[in-house]
Amino acid sequence: MVNTAEYIAEVWKALSEVEDPEIPVISVVELGIVRDVRDEDGQIIVDITPTYSGCPATQVIEESVIEALQKAGVDPFQVKTVLSPPWSTTMLSDEGRRKLLEYGIAPPADESTDKMALMGEERQLKCPNCGSTDTLMVSQFGSTPCKAHFKCKECLEPFDYFKCL
Repeated sequence: MVNTAEYIAEVWKALSEVEDPEIPVISVVELGIVRDVRDEDGQIIVDITPTYSGCPATQVIEESVIEALQKAGVDPFQVKTVLSPPWSTTMLSDEGRRKLLEYGIAPPADESTDKMALMGEERQLKCPNCGSTDTLMVSQFGSTPCKAHFKCKECLEPFDYFKCL
C-alpha cells in the first residue's frame, strides 16, 4: 500500500524540478505557479495558476508539468488550471526570491513600492549587482511582460525587476 503523504511529497519533488521557461533559474513551485497537489480517489490532481492572464509561457509550463509527472511515473493524474484566487508575487517563495536576486533580477518589492510609482514617485529598488538603491526605471516593460527594466546609477548595470502583482 502506498503512503499518500509520501507519494504526494514525491510529486512535489518532481514538480520542483520544472523550470520556469522565461526564468530558468527558478522552478514553477518556487514561483508559486503550482498551487496544490492532492489525491482525489486515487488520481493525483495538480492545480496550476498562470502568473497573469495571457502569459505566453502558460502552455509551455503546463506541458512541462505533464512531462515531469509522466517521467516520475505518476499515474493517473490531471493538471487543472485554477484562476481564482489569481496568482500574485506573494506566492513567490523566499528561495525563489533569493534565486532571482542571485540571477540578477530584482525580486518583487513590497506592494507599497509599486504603489509609489502610481503616485508619480520613483521606486526605490535595490540593484541586484551592487546593492545600491540609486536606481532608475528605464522602461515599464523588460525582457518579459512581468518584468520592468532598470539601470543602477551607481554601477551603471542594467537589470530587470520582477513586478509586484
